[in-house]
Amino acid sequence: MTNKDLAEVIFPDITTTIEDYEKMYPPRNLPEGAKVTRFAPSPTGFMHIGNMMSALIDYVVAHSSNGIFYLRNEDTDQMRSVEGSVEFIHHVLEHYDIMPDEYEYDNKIIGKYGPYIQSERMPIYHTFIKHLIEIGRAYPCFLTKEELDEIREYQQKSKKRIGIYGRYAKSRNLTIEEAIAKIKNGEPYVIRFKSEGDFSKKIAFEDLTQGKLEFPENDLDVPIMKSENKLPTYHFAHVVDDHLMHTTHVVRGSEWVSSIPLHYELFQAFGFKMPKYIHTSLILKKDEETGNIRKISKRKDPEALMFYYEEKGYPQIAVIDAVLTIANSNFEVWREQNPDKPFYEFPFSPKKMSASGALFDLDKLDNISKNYISKMSAQDLYHEYLSWAKKYEENVYNIISNHESDTINFLNIERLVKKPRKDYENYSSIFPKSWYMYDEAWKDNITYNFPQDVVKEEVINIMNTYLNSYYDPKDNQDEWFNKIKDLASSMDYATDMKEYKQNSKNYQGSIADFTGYMRVVLTTQSMTPNLYDIMQILGKDRMLKRLEIFKENY
Repeated sequence: MTNKDLAEVIFPDITTTIEDYEKMYPPRNLPEGAKVTRFAPSPTGFMHIGNMMSALIDYVVAHSSNGIFYLRNEDTDQMRSVEGSVEFIHHVLEHYDIMPDEYEYDNKIIGKYGPYIQSERMPIYHTFIKHLIEIGRAYPCFLTKEELDEIREYQQKSKKRIGIYGRYAKSRNLTIEEAIAKIKNGEPYVIRFKSEGDFSKKIAFEDLTQGKLEFPENDLDVPIMKSENKLPTYHFAHVVDDHLMHTTHVVRGSEWVSSIPLHYELFQAFGFKMPKYIHTSLILKKDEETGNIRKISKRKDPEALMFYYEEKGYPQIAVIDAVLTIANSNFEVWREQNPDKPFYEFPFSPKKMSASGALFDLDKLDNISKNYISKMSAQDLYHEYLSWAKKYEENVYNIISNHESDTINFLNIERLVKKPRKDYENYSSIFPKSWYMYDEAWKDNITYNFPQDVVKEEVINIMNTYLNSYYDPKDNQDEWFNKIKDLASSMDYATDMKEYKQNSKNYQGSIADFTGYMRVVLTTQSMTPNLYDIMQILGKDRMLKRLEIFKENY
């Protein structure tokens, strides 16, 4: 009997050949130099910041070269699949407007190289595995879990390399007749790749990020098809898919670097051209407790998962820029020089990635986000803020939707100036810094933050006198401030700070103290945006009401 007989016993229903699939998936008709990239997450968890970096690099590399960016759902590890993770992947890509050119979702296939879900490509994988069996490069392995555990335990105790190779690959030595008999007897098996590598020899590999690398040849007989559902393993499936889908560049985490020898041999076994690889840096963070630099953790760090950024209300472009800043060391300078260009025009270079890891800093993201928010019009910011609140903060949504004009006016304070205020790092930070503008929130938060001990009657006198004798809603800011100074001077407050510093004992306080008292009565806060604008928004009646509340509560 021959290997073809063995292949036929294992795959009796597979009649297609590799050549058939080569015709079904012909080379792509793309301009010279166009790159084809794929984002290929496994739905075994929710999309995290590392996935986001890979997806952005895929998007930039493809779109900057007039190429194709496609999404492939690598769901062969179905035992570990997490419900809702596929939907969340699509949501994140849509939210950040980096949707692939080709994908499969909600029973729709966009593109000619699908299916784009690996579990739907079973006949393809079986055809390629059948071919390997026929040419003697794959075989059924009948090692039981107990036998595998014994082998691993022995290798660990003996300090030998872990895996099935050499004398540990016991099923390699079965005759075809013995293997067929075991299959017909119902014994469970996996299909293993039959390596021809020699661990004592080296292969040279050019990684686009890390440059020239050398590895020992692969000599492990790894599983390429599982026993329980006949699904392929990741190692095998990605080789077949990247070949048929004509992927030119693979972006993946640096944890896959150690798999290069295996993937190299798998591509060679079929005679396929290997795509180029961009191995991304590990994403690191500074541990708040220890101060040490460590790998960001999906378990410990909320910012590791992409839920975090949307729930906090970071603008999409701020998150994109923050991620590209750690992906390429020159992105920040490029952005400063090209503030209005779309991010995908950035000339991404794998050589500009850090080999030792990329430090992700939330403070950096906050600064980037503050800058973008400060440049938004008040109207645009309000609508983004409203949209975020509708999804994540119902109480805030109800308040700001009932006070659209006041909210926009408040957000516009010191915005249309050369150096606009940069108060908000995300949408969730707006209400905690503006709640005092809304009477609904005011009644639950009356704690006056005076900068120093004050005399209640003095403050009441200041407010009464100003509101009843000086306030005019038609005043511009200069007129308003001149009246404030006149009133302050009449009450023995210094209007010249230099004079006050030299002769403070001659005064009740300074003009800063004077306006500070007014600010706290009206907002409870000692630090706010421009007091003139706040007074304009509140109006006289509301200010008088707040003065009455101050009288009762302080």
